[in-house]
Amino acid sequence: MMGMPTTDARHEWTLPGLFEVAPGVHRIPLPLPDDGLAAVNAYAVVDGEDLVLIDPGWGLTESRDALTKALRGLGAGLGDVKHFLVTHHHRDHYTQAVLLRREFGTTISLGAPEKHSLQAAGEPTERLFFPQYERLVRAGARDFADDLGRMSGDIPHQHDIWEMPDRWLVDGSECRLPTRTLVAVATPGHTRGHVVFRDDPAGLLFAGDHVLPHITPSIGFESAPVDLPLRDYLDSLRLVREQPDATLLPAHGPVTGSVHARVDELLEHHHTRLDAILATVAHGAVTALDSAGRITWTRRERRLDELNIFNKMLAIMETATHLDLLALQGRLKVTRIEDVDHFAPA
Repeated sequence: MMGMPTTDARHEWTLPGLFEVAPGVHRIPLPLPDDGLAAVNAYAVVDGEDLVLIDPGWGLTESRDALTKALRGLGAGLGDVKHFLVTHHHRDHYTQAVLLRREFGTTISLGAPEKHSLQAAGEPTERLFFPQYERLVRAGARDFADDLGRMSGDIPHQHDIWEMPDRWLVDGSECRLPTRTLVAVATPGHTRGHVVFRDDPAGLLFAGDHVLPHITPSIGFESAPVDLPLRDYLDSLRLVREQPDATLLPAHGPVTGSVHARVDELLEHHHTRLDAILATVAHGAVTALDSAGRITWTRRERRLDELNIFNKMLAIMETATHLDLLALQGRLKVTRIEDVDHFAPA
């Protein structure tokens, strides 16, 4: 049985408030700072006396205030939340859970493979994007990586906020409430330990950043990246596609009617992207930086040099993940020369 249709306006999902999207399930948009995503959806699950919050947002005053106000609509306060279930460790999903646990002792659960990135993120460093430096160098973007490093040196790293959760989740871990059970499904790709939460009797999928209705998530942007995150992501999409269809409850964007329909679109997008990036090599691109400069980005089809520095980094890294997968598939050859990966037709 599919979840109840939402009354959210499709293009107004970032507006603050408390929106019931299924019996006992409320969507709470929480603001993000100077971020193109604008907001992240937290989901409050109310079952009897239990209150569970999925992806409780970024640890910022304005986010806390919005969450506090929304929970009042349920007759609850921050200290009434029994459990934080977090799909992955990115700061817009995890850090508010850490701050509220310090204050109220709330239990936090997170996918077990995220431990690697939490450990790396918790190490003091002068560069916020240091983990991406080597990957950018391999992509042929050393000058850009140096510029990014100098810029990030002025941004506080906040390494002291990356605390470990109380419970590590593995595939199939359960969060049992009085009348419903939320089941964690391992969906690596966006991060190595990303999980989604299924409520099959209600026909709901709390998808985090794994399946988003309007955009494609970044792949492998984390403090301890794996070698082939795009392979993992596509495998995770196929896994979700094989499971029963459900209402999509995403971290960014409006609630939509079918997980399967959006997964099909995402798989087709990456199939098309692989072919487009393969074609850039056939026409003379050698490095990931070369390839990224020959294709367009975002729905507005912007060129690489039109993107801001953060999104330019993501674009180069995404191109590199596609090239790596093409090499794994035998569709390209790759040779590392002076720390830079050079690609050629197979």
